[in-house]
Amino acid sequence: MHALTGDSHAAGFYEPSDKQPGWWDIMIGPGKGMDTDRYFVICANVLGGCMGSTGPASVNPATGKPWGSAFPVVTIGDMVAAQKKLVEHLGITRLLSVIGGSVGGMQALEWAVRFPEMVASAVPLATTTKHSAQAIAFNEVARQAILADPAFCGGDYYESGIPAHGLAVARMIGHITYLSDEAMREKFDRRLQDRCDISFDFEADFQVESYLRYQGGKFVDRFDANSFLRMTRAADYFNLEKAWGNDSAVAAFTRATCPFLVVSYTSDWLYPTYQSKAMVQAMKKNGLDVSFVEIEASFGHDAFLLPNERMTKLLQGFLDRVHGSLHEEGGHAL
Repeated sequence: MHALTGDSHAAGFYEPSDKQPGWWDIMIGPGKGMDTDRYFVICANVLGGCMGSTGPASVNPATGKPWGSAFPVVTIGDMVAAQKKLVEHLGITRLLSVIGGSVGGMQALEWAVRFPEMVASAVPLATTTKHSAQAIAFNEVARQAILADPAFCGGDYYESGIPAHGLAVARMIGHITYLSDEAMREKFDRRLQDRCDISFDFEADFQVESYLRYQGGKFVDRFDANSFLRMTRAADYFNLEKAWGNDSAVAAFTRATCPFLVVSYTSDWLYPTYQSKAMVQAMKKNGLDVSFVEIEASFGHDAFLLPNERMTKLLQGFLDRVHGSLHEEGGHAL
């Protein structure tokens, strides 16, 4: 399951002209963490996004125009329910593992507790059972940047022009949360961008300013503002502890039956390790088979997307163990 602004292109190259491989190419492929010489990997675009599955930019068959403001707010549960329909359409009755980081990790948790009969194991990475007030606050500021753009037009902007400035600022805000203080200090510190001294105006004096502006501008070319609003809302609304009438994480995980590999990163301040530990504690109180690892990394929340030999070996070992136990039990996973 991909993260907030990811897509189904998880690994490899679609065309020889592609400038870069899929977003998790470091982890998916022959001999990698998810060894495609042994396992078949499915990655679907999330419902409500803008990369293939139906979203606000998709054509509404009733009007012949993009859904725009008429597209409903979706939940992590909606995304997983759509993924389940895809899996069933493919004739698959059980999955060896559901794996994802960040918002993809929320989907992995949802899979494990909502459809336990279909999930042989789950690997939630750099994620949480519910957003903190701080995480919601950053998402709200990002959404307000889009809503305040005059070009937003209430969400019906497809004929008049996209809210490019608001979407770029929203991405800049989000990007700050994906990095850590250490990563930003090492990458940028207070170094100036293409100048010898500060300008005393509002141009991009510092490298970090130039970097954020570049990331924001690049994002506008590939993502839809309406989808960004709905994806961040889905993440904010996700609360595994309150789903299906539960009143705690312990109660939520009574529905789960599979082994878990939970991974956090030391410098991730968006979904810090204490949230993963609380998740693990709730799993263990239900007697679940849980492996937990906190990986030392200086890159912040984005660490799960970057090469890490320890993470590769952890995932290889976990999938091997789950696959082996299924064969010992005479079970199967497709």
